[in-house]
Amino acid sequence: MHGQRRAWCVEPGVSSLVCRAWCVEPGVSSLVSWYNAEPPRRACFSAGPLAPVASIPRKANRVFSSAFLSARSLIHRGMQTGVWMCLTLWLSSWAFGEAPIQFVADVAPLLQQHCLRCHNDVDRSGELSFTTADDLFTSESINRLDPEASPLLERVTPLDGQASMPQDAPPLSASEIAILRDWIAAGAPWPADVTLVEPSVSDLDWWSLQTLTLPKLAMAPSTHPIDTFIDAKLDSQGLKPVGMADARTLIRRLHYDLTGLPPSPREVDAFVAESQTHPEAAYVALLDRLLDSPHFGEKWGQHWLDIARYAETHGYDKDKPRSNAWPYRDYVIRSFNDDKPYARFVQEQVAGDALFPHSADGIIGLGFLAAGPWDLIGHVEVGEGKLDGRIAKHLDRDEMATAVFNVFMSTTIQCAQCHHHKFDPIRAEEYYRLHAVFAAVDRADRVYNGLPPEQKEQQQSLATQVHSLQQEQQAIESELEHAISQRTKELDRRIEELVAMHGITQRAEFGYHSQITKVQETTKWVQLDLGERRSIAHVRVTAAYDDYNHIGAGFGFPVRYHIDVSNDERFEDESVRRILDASEQDQANPKLQMILAAVGGEPIRYVRFTATKLAPRHNDCMLALGELEALDSASGINHALQATGKALDSIEAAPRWGIDNLMDDVSYRKFDDEQAITEWMQLDAQRSEITQTLRTAEHESRLRAITQSIASLEAQLSQFPPGQLVYAATTQFARQGQFVPTGGKPRPIPFLHRGDVSSGGEPVVPALPQLWRSKASSGSIKPDASEAEMRASLARYLTDHDNPLLWRSIANRVWQWVFGQPLVSTPNDFGRMGALPTHSELLDYLAVQLRDDPKQSIKSLVRMLVTSQAYRRSSAYDEANATVDSDNALLWRFNRRRLTAEEFRDSLLSLAGVLRLDARGGPSFQDFVIEKPEHSPHYEYHLHDPQDPTSHRRSIYRFVVRSQPQPMMTALDCADPSISVPQRDESTTAIQALTQWNHRLTEAMSVHFAKRLRTESPHTLDRRIDQACRLAWGRNPSEAERAVLENLIRAEGEETFARVLLNTSQFIYVE
Repeated sequence: MHGQRRAWCVEPGVSSLVCRAWCVEPGVSSLVSWYNAEPPRRACFSAGPLAPVASIPRKANRVFSSAFLSARSLIHRGMQTGVWMCLTLWLSSWAFGEAPIQFVADVAPLLQQHCLRCHNDVDRSGELSFTTADDLFTSESINRLDPEASPLLERVTPLDGQASMPQDAPPLSASEIAILRDWIAAGAPWPADVTLVEPSVSDLDWWSLQTLTLPKLAMAPSTHPIDTFIDAKLDSQGLKPVGMADARTLIRRLHYDLTGLPPSPREVDAFVAESQTHPEAAYVALLDRLLDSPHFGEKWGQHWLDIARYAETHGYDKDKPRSNAWPYRDYVIRSFNDDKPYARFVQEQVAGDALFPHSADGIIGLGFLAAGPWDLIGHVEVGEGKLDGRIAKHLDRDEMATAVFNVFMSTTIQCAQCHHHKFDPIRAEEYYRLHAVFAAVDRADRVYNGLPPEQKEQQQSLATQVHSLQQEQQAIESELEHAISQRTKELDRRIEELVAMHGITQRAEFGYHSQITKVQETTKWVQLDLGERRSIAHVRVTAAYDDYNHIGAGFGFPVRYHIDVSNDERFEDESVRRILDASEQDQANPKLQMILAAVGGEPIRYVRFTATKLAPRHNDCMLALGELEALDSASGINHALQATGKALDSIEAAPRWGIDNLMDDVSYRKFDDEQAITEWMQLDAQRSEITQTLRTAEHESRLRAITQSIASLEAQLSQFPPGQLVYAATTQFARQGQFVPTGGKPRPIPFLHRGDVSSGGEPVVPALPQLWRSKASSGSIKPDASEAEMRASLARYLTDHDNPLLWRSIANRVWQWVFGQPLVSTPNDFGRMGALPTHSELLDYLAVQLRDDPKQSIKSLVRMLVTSQAYRRSSAYDEANATVDSDNALLWRFNRRRLTAEEFRDSLLSLAGVLRLDARGGPSFQDFVIEKPEHSPHYEYHLHDPQDPTSHRRSIYRFVVRSQPQPMMTALDCADPSISVPQRDESTTAIQALTQWNHRLTEAMSVHFAKRLRTESPHTLDRRIDQACRLAWGRNPSEAERAVLENLIRAEGEETFARVLLNTSQFIYVE
């Protein structure tokens, strides 16, 4: 009876239990030992020889739980016989129980569907994961002795009709909760080899992914199609729209919405007069004039630049200028003014060079891909040979891919970087396959105009040769580095031991940094003044260590140099003595090794370190040192600690760089005894000897030949006229430090585990996610496709006739740019985490109208919107309507809005009479003074003179900085250029009021405004007040307003009066 009876085993658990059949023969002792055992991690039910099974009959589970509790009670009473009778009766019902719970079939789907979205091994919301059994049991979410007290069960069970979990999702059904309860009561069996992964959304059953069809309209012939949709929604809610806006309101509204500029008093008067007799004809004529105005593109181009994350600096730590970014801005303005077909506009910005090779716009449009922030340090100074450089490149591709899908498709592809998209049908592997499309692409200046075809071909041939040689050079260097590292493993290990035992870690990056130059053979020097003559035994030099940029030891150390001592500050008399000369041939970088130069105890006052051949970097050269010490011949004291420094030039960028940092006894690492220094030097000498042995004469000869050939080819390239440049996506450019062009050869793109660049992974092939139902396979890319062909495939994919996302996305944006609020309140996200459209049929109607228009005209769509009654309504408030629709989502009135930052600034200049409307396009104006441009530029706005006429241009032509945005524009809710901004904030704050009143530009323009009023209305005060209000408000003041303004101008003067008008709500808001 012992080996073949029905058995209950626990795995893992107490060893005596795992191997023992549970039946009546073993006696009470077995039951008692099982009862006292630690709660099992996994239970199994076996009908024969013991074998673990991850299930238990549901009914038996409940029966056994009750049996165990009764048995425990009986055991406490000493009633052993009753125990077995009780258990026998209960357990006899198992054969007729319900179907057993299967973890994989029953429990796992529940956890995946309801829990893993937040509780996975990446997000771990509440420090809880349901990925593995270990994760679950260590979280203490399961109480196997008292299942009903399990936190997991408590959270999913409704209390007062509401369950606390899952959050922001439908609650579990009663049957689902019962499955979890039975599973926990059974000991929560979970096979050890089962790991749960959050399932990706695979279905296309979502509104934005549905096929676009033209909605059927039930409308009277005289009804505007827009109003048919709007009025139907209003009627369904019992809302009545407010009346129409008057002519003065309409012309100001239309002027600002289409051009971003106020109408002149003459234009207002003419429109009002014409509207009295022929209102519709007057409105259409005004609309025609504004759509044809060059200022339309300036206003609507700003909308696009907001979502295109446009700026003219790189961002990140070294926010250096992009002097050739502006052609893309002008391209956008020109495209809106020319009413370029939307599909063509999209294609030019993704693959214009491939699809339209003979068009300058085909290259300039690629400024979209390059418009976002770019990590100069990660690309140029670190490079892809190091992990930080590979991370920078990965983030760069992510930024491009994210921009394409957010802007053109309103799809959050970036959410699939670490795992399958949690809400939309995008798998993680599809995200990386999209990366592969951009695998060869970088951001740099490229020529878009200026060379005839034959010269372009010759230039391309030379550039290809340069790239080939650079690839060979890199391959040789990589091979040598690998061979050297293999031979020097033990030396490097010993050096690390010395550093660990005797090193003193201090701040790494503090030291001296010279100004930057373009010529390597430039002399730079830095010197110490010890204050008086001192007996010095040695001068010790420590190279800079740039931890900040992850470059490491030896940063900026010169190739050739010498060290001199003297008692003459100018180093010109007979006391000058050279104590170390390394200026005759190139020297190896000392890295962490300190350089010791003997003085011999001679009394000296000045020490000078002179570089005669500087350290090369990407496009510049410089000198950097970590520490310069003068050690006393008797005591060894470092007299440099009390010294002062002087240099030919320097970058003072506290706290990192400065002359004083050279004498502060703070270098990267120095040993605490001389014996360690000696051994370190010996080890380094051995390392140098190995390096010289492996770098054979053949290697050096070939590397020299390659260098000479590259120099010769680059000299030939330099003879070509520069042409016109644009900062754009490219595969060919001049090498900058570690930033090397691909020449069109894609980098291998691995499928990263959880988005971790260090994890490696299998390489992926380029492909595009299938997000809509299409007869053709629009997401396919040929296996042998070139870099340009891959982007061309992406461009055709985006503009596919069947792509519902592209057309819905732009229709929603155009509606937003006209009405101030989108039909879908999340313009960059049409997925399941985004909002639903307020008027879905209207959105589809607009999308189909644009898609099927032979010209795909944005202006035609704008015309349709602004000729509707909905657009021409008053912005008057209606309490009854607001009770039902407080946000005006159903458009029972027009939305009052604040002037944008650009509109406010442009209007200031316009009213002041200084706005240069003819100064369109070209390089941007700078409303700042740039300081320290060689290293990390500082953009000083407070130093700019607001009276400078070169800055009196429209704000869209302003030089946009990422790291230091313009303070006034930022206060007025200007878009952040580091990200795609589909909707600007519209706030009303004290900072805005203070900015509008106190900013130096407001003060300056108030003076000009007052001067203009005196010139145009010199005779009477009433006429001057009227003219001021007509310019600022688009209307005359009321009698009450006139009285207030007259008192103001008499009491405070005309300049204060002008300043007050520029801060009134009538000026700042568009009704």
